[in-house]
Amino acid sequence: MSTLIYDQVTDQIIKQLEAGAIPWVKPWRVDSTADKNFISQKPYQGVNRLILGMSSMIAGYQSPAWASYKQWAEKGYHVKKGEKGTQICYFEPKIKTSTDQNTGDEVTEKYAILKTYTVFNAQQTDIEIIASDKPAENFNPIPECESFLLNTGAIITHGGDSAFYAREPDKINLPNKGTFNSEANYYATAFHELIHWTGSPNRLDRTKGKRFGDSNYAFEELIAEMGAAFLCADHKIQGDLRHAGYIESWLKALRDDNKAIFKAAAFAQKAADYCNNLNKALDLAA
Repeated sequence: MSTLIYDQVTDQIIKQLEAGAIPWVKPWRVDSTADKNFISQKPYQGVNRLILGMSSMIAGYQSPAWASYKQWAEKGYHVKKGEKGTQICYFEPKIKTSTDQNTGDEVTEKYAILKTYTVFNAQQTDIEIIASDKPAENFNPIPECESFLLNTGAIITHGGDSAFYAREPDKINLPNKGTFNSEANYYATAFHELIHWTGSPNRLDRTKGKRFGDSNYAFEELIAEMGAAFLCADHKIQGDLRHAGYIESWLKALRDDNKAIFKAAAFAQKAADYCNNLNKALDLAA
């Protein structure tokens, strides 16, 4: 069953890539909070952020609220007739107890089984959605994003015409802010490189390939793209991420391993959480 779920989700992503779309670049609405469960109010994590973001992008949903058919009904709302839900995943913890044949001791093994369930967006129900019109942002630095980058402690320099993270000097370099088409594009690029920064051996210690086309290199770029998209969503900005040259490499990674998108989403979430936690730690210390 788990293998089938991995295949279904991966096939969905591959179809988007083959069609020329990068589903995690602009799926999360910038005029609302992250997708979350309407009942628990907990944001969805990892690959579910990607799945729900894709669903919202395709259907044009503006509400971040999701819940199962039963959950909506328990709150007195009804899913509209003919609406098709979105299937998301979760890991159900299991405990297996057995007896060691050599020692006779009881052995407890903990593991998890991948399962799915279906959720519906608030706009698929009869709940009243209150729209909000937000003014367009001016091309000015965003204080929240500036402080976020500063609070991570990452060394960021500016200049030249390329953006990169160098592991040896352990620093990020970005083109001058004025060369970007918009402030959102600047922060999206900064977030991309910041995710690479989290992969340093003295932080989250992820493996990165040595050259373009290398499978590890492509996988790390996939993590950085998704992690940057998560941070863009967290900060409610919508910037263009640098992705065009990696599509074929990503396709190969996904076709070779049906769990690749789950792994990348998990690493991306962990990297985004790492940056967010650095900011929270400073807030608590203040």
